[in-house]
Amino acid sequence: MSKIMVVDDAQFMRVRLTKLLTGHGYDVSEAENGEQAVKTYRAARPDAVLMDITMPEKDGLEALAEIRSFDPGARVIMLTALGQESMVIQAIKSGAKDYVVKPFDPDRVMIALQKVLG
Repeated sequence: MSKIMVVDDAQFMRVRLTKLLTGHGYDVSEAENGEQAVKTYRAARPDAVLMDITMPEKDGLEALAEIRSFDPGARVIMLTALGQESMVIQAIKSGAKDYVVKPFDPDRVMIALQKVLG
């Protein structure tokens, strides 16, 4: 069973994603901001991460860079709102493997995860 970490400052988004992923048999951990994401990643070493770009304390781009500094092979999928295309491009250049636009289509989330998990 693959371990997935969901990172989003919006609790309802974490709940929706966790429900979707556990329903597909994934073991899910959560973080509510980038700072917490880095700490949780170090401890849990998930197989993949679904991470919001825009969050307080430490945004998704900063957390992505920090995670990749100690795990260059980290498989991170960014979650983004419409209109954040420049941030998505920056995230991909920084090593994100894919992105999903919110509000998300459950099938798109699963396709992105299956792609990064191989």
